[in-house]
Amino acid sequence: MKVTLDPGAYMPTRAHATDAGLDLYAREDTVIPAGGSAVFDTGVHVALPHGTVGMLKSKSGLNVKRNILCEGVIDEGYTGPIVAKLYNHGTEDVTIEAGMKIVQLVVLPILTPELELADSLEDTERGEGGFGSTGQ
Repeated sequence: MKVTLDPGAYMPTRAHATDAGLDLYAREDTVIPAGGSAVFDTGVHVALPHGTVGMLKSKSGLNVKRNILCEGVIDEGYTGPIVAKLYNHGTEDVTIEAGMKIVQLVVLPILTPELELADSLEDTERGEGGFGSTGQ
């Protein structure tokens, strides 16, 4: 997968060859306020393989230890900088320093079916049951 970097950006890395996610790094120091969020332009541009999507996923260490979450979708045709919004669900400000791993990019295969407007959908065992319909 081809990657280009803006000035000051870090090359994505995998800690282990079999890791699913590529670690992306902060380019500057930023404080994520308690209960707030901050936007990080990683300066990383990628050319995703055809038939894939890039999913931005939280770093487990930041999630478990610091209450920081992140989600995002990078479409195959997008080649601009990967920008991540990190949310601080904790009660304390969190300082992110330049060079810290902040989010993972996971590349996954996708389906892009054509849409067809229908009058109804086929009956299924579950039907429209949801939101606690299984007892939880």
